[in-house]
Amino acid sequence: MNRRSLIVLLAAALAPAALAGCGGPAESSGAASSGGGAKLSLVAYSTPQEAYQALIPAFQKTSAGKGVSFSQSYGASGDQSRAVAAGLPADIVALSLAPDVDKLVEPGIVDSNWAKTTGDDGFVTDSVVVFVVRKGNPKHIKTWDDLIKPGVQVLTPNPFTSGGAKWNLMAAYGAQIKQGKTPDEALAYLKSLLQHVPVQDKSGRESLQTFLNGKGDVSISYENEAINAQQKKQDVDYVIPDQTILIQNPAAVTKDAKPQAAKFLQWLHTDQAQKIYAQHGYRPVKASLVDKQQFPTPKTLFKIDDLGGWDKVNTDFFDPTNGSVAKIEQDLGVSTAK
Repeated sequence: MNRRSLIVLLAAALAPAALAGCGGPAESSGAASSGGGAKLSLVAYSTPQEAYQALIPAFQKTSAGKGVSFSQSYGASGDQSRAVAAGLPADIVALSLAPDVDKLVEPGIVDSNWAKTTGDDGFVTDSVVVFVVRKGNPKHIKTWDDLIKPGVQVLTPNPFTSGGAKWNLMAAYGAQIKQGKTPDEALAYLKSLLQHVPVQDKSGRESLQTFLNGKGDVSISYENEAINAQQKKQDVDYVIPDQTILIQNPAAVTKDAKPQAAKFLQWLHTDQAQKIYAQHGYRPVKASLVDKQQFPTPKTLFKIDDLGGWDKVNTDFFDPTNGSVAKIEQDLGVSTAK
């Protein structure tokens, strides 16, 4: 088998199953227009699928998007990043967190200055970590301490495949720090929390679906996922805890992307696109567009930078061998294999 064949096979193994409703590659609903425009490949993390299914047709109605078609792939952010690195074709990558884009810089797939090319530090959406609960909140879950009460089952995905899981766990850890706990006490809380997690799915979307299917009392998730579930008439409520983290989701074009990809990325930062994101539960990256009634400001909102930034966090918490979360997962018998 030659090297190219091996890369293609590896990419196919890493990429999600081709199911439009479950986060796999799917043609956009507005795919081909007459005029013979470019076809762009969008590779994204699992949760913004509905947003892009609205954004793409809107872009296709602009002069920059006329005649442009799309293929789409959705899955766990870490898996998607690794699949692109292994050869999965991508013109645009829209991932859960900046390090998953940075992983594509070293192999030369994404430019090292990707975060400076479009403004907004390369982020196209914001969100916050919330608690998704059963309708009426029967377990009265309001605080981080409520998650570790006896008998409470918590769902959160695997942090070694899911970017959303990393956001969740750093929200939990940071909340303890913001409450005045020491780093050791905050780590002890993470261990207690993960002992309440009966299953860790590969992605945030899969984890929430497991919750919607009836397992667990609370799902730690993105605010936009909670809003999306309510828009789909699911019997859930959600709670924004007093201490939570600001989620910032990046998008970038690849070095070999077709010129229309850069136009699409630029368009994602426009007011029109940001309003579409907001309709699907994402907080706009432009403060002037944030509806405070729809998106209230949490009592204590912190950023990943307050915890040392992703480089430090990934080393200290998520290194598969020596990271503190990896050690907790290993103690609990959870696989940290990527």
